[in-house]
Amino acid sequence: MGRIPHLPEVARRLAMSPRTMRRRLQERGTTYQHILDEVRIELAKEYLGSTALSVDQIAGPIGFTEAATFRKAFKKWTGKNIREFRMNRATGSCGL
Repeated sequence: MGRIPHLPEVARRLAMSPRTMRRRLQERGTTYQHILDEVRIELAKEYLGSTALSVDQIAGPIGFTEAATFRKAFKKWTGKNIREFRMNRATGSCGL
């Protein structure tokens, strides 16, 4: 579990300016925020489904400063709260 880099850092690693990176993503019909949210969703599902980590322990590494903000985003992304997701995952009826 590491830190998710901000757009300028990713752009630098790809040897381009942040502006160029934004433009190239736009040309492909996406944004850095959209990609970041997709990564966060998948990481959250993985951590919630395969570890006993608390919401506080998961929130920070996937880019949230507060667990409450993470909970709200998770509900928006999946339509389920974290407790429902973990219960469904444990019973094999997650569907996500």
